[in-house]
Amino acid sequence: MKRIIFISGTLLLSYSAGASHTSTEDYIDQWKITAVEQMNEFAIPASITLAQGILESASGNSELARNANNHFGIKCHKNWDGSQFFMDDDMRNECFRSYASAAQSYDDHSLFLTSRSRYDKLFTYKVTDYKSWAKGLKSAGYATNPKYAHLLIDLIEKYNLDQYDRMPNLPRNKNEDELSVLPDEGVATTELTKHLQEIQSTKNEISVNTHDVLRNKWDIRYIRVKQGDTYYRIANEFKLGLWQLYKYNDLGKRDVLHEGEVIYLDPKRRKARRGYNVFLCMRETTLRDISQEEGLKLKKLMKLNYIPDPDKKLPQGTKVILR
Repeated sequence: MKRIIFISGTLLLSYSAGASHTSTEDYIDQWKITAVEQMNEFAIPASITLAQGILESASGNSELARNANNHFGIKCHKNWDGSQFFMDDDMRNECFRSYASAAQSYDDHSLFLTSRSRYDKLFTYKVTDYKSWAKGLKSAGYATNPKYAHLLIDLIEKYNLDQYDRMPNLPRNKNEDELSVLPDEGVATTELTKHLQEIQSTKNEISVNTHDVLRNKWDIRYIRVKQGDTYYRIANEFKLGLWQLYKYNDLGKRDVLHEGEVIYLDPKRRKARRGYNVFLCMRETTLRDISQEEGLKLKKLMKLNYIPDPDKKLPQGTKVILR
């Protein structure tokens, strides 16, 4: 992502004569509510999301943003099976993710940060600690620009973006047992506050436990999906963030819940205990299914068994290493 060093200086050269230009202020106004919603779902500071969007997309004016709705400079990587957009970056003709809408780019940005272990340390910081988040993103390798953290911090302070981190009803931090609710100081606009109150009102409607909580042989809590369940309803029932459900179950927003399947409410184990070294497939199955059945982390199983595709069909009789 080295291009961010030069993007502001070259931006206007890429526009056609009649193309419109979005100001940074207009960009913030357009995406501030989305950034706060992502914060309440995934515990990523709204200020960080907005600052990255501004920086990576040149406030929505970059070639990548305009042609591929990609506001965060996320490249394809191995597991991307969606649309693609090719342009020169660190190397010639690199593959970037392309989205049907910019809103999808915001969703994928949150999933990108929450689904990769190299960003785990970020979630030990409070959502109001934008400086640690900015420095953590740089340390984790989000961008190659050595000044990346300082650029984010400068944008946050110039446009007062940290005010959006102080919205009421913030989500749980990975190191906290209770939901953190901050005072109303710094609330940006009446419109935004009203919107968040409507979101919370909807959440309050889903407060009754409707699932039996079970425990597997490793004492990890889980439930079985019922007809009509959604990630949102399950997360609210058990006071979890959506990012926690996705991470604990190796899932993402594109995955569909199926009645009867297991959904874990706690992190899965990295490996089985001694004495449970091998899983014998009694029927055709996949490593992903075994991960859920055994309550073991999918990436660890993939590494132990040298299986890069977790959805590859494994024939009956296959032995899968569990530790």
